[in-house]
Amino acid sequence: MDNQAQSFEDKIKKAEEILKTLNSEDVALQDSVKLCKDGKKLLDEAQKILEDAKLSITQVQDD
Repeated sequence: MDNQAQSFEDKIKKAEEILKTLNSEDVALQDSVKLCKDGKKLLDEAQKILEDAKLSITQVQDD
């Protein structure tokens, strides 16, 4: 599944998986940096989905 097609829930679930991996002691520094960037990207995308949903709800209420 590409990033565009992932739902809000999918993005949050994947971010949680990344966090779990980062909390393990078996992750190399280079891998940790990449995982951190990936997690931040997922959370930013999830935030955008929430903002878009809020805008849609506000527009419906205003109509």
